[in-house]
Amino acid sequence: MNHTFGDFIQAFPPNHDSLELSFTPTSERIKNRWRNQRLSAHFMADYIANFLPLNKNKPEEEKRIKEIKGAVSYIANELLENAMKFNLETSSSKVKLGVHFLDAAELIVAMFTKNSIDLNSAEKFQVFIQTLLASDPEELYIQQVEASAEDENAEMSGLGFLTMINDYQAKLGWKFEPLPSAPGMITVTTMAQVSV
Repeated sequence: MNHTFGDFIQAFPPNHDSLELSFTPTSERIKNRWRNQRLSAHFMADYIANFLPLNKNKPEEEKRIKEIKGAVSYIANELLENAMKFNLETSSSKVKLGVHFLDAAELIVAMFTKNSIDLNSAEKFQVFIQTLLASDPEELYIQQVEASAEDENAEMSGLGFLTMINDYQAKLGWKFEPLPSAPGMITVTTMAQVSV
């Protein structure tokens, strides 16, 4: 059964701009890509900057473009790092990073990653997500920093998600889908929406 949490967009309009990158899930390649994920995040930021409705020749807007690229790069890097770090090594599904542009009063980008995890990991992640959604993000951030300082081997601190919310006003959403062809395997899509 599919489960969604937070601000998850189920379907995007068919006629809009988007980009999707896929990474082959062999263990060694994923580890190499994980080391170089920043390159993909910066590519995503540069790609999105080309769609901004800003006049790049105005000096005051140059600063805004730099801020947007910094936010997008950080968010894309965090999403991709988590997707690769927690991807199930035995999965044959590709790890994906993508972005969709949504028309609204202001331009909204919806960045996402998709990866596979096992049922036990999915259940733990869903408990964390429910805690995240029910908590004050700033208070939870402080709690997680303290917990991480006490236990350096903690599996999931959630600090990246909390930074996306607190520093970049990102709206986060998740979708968990069982893979019918692989019992016990779950595909998780993590989405971050940001106004640019």
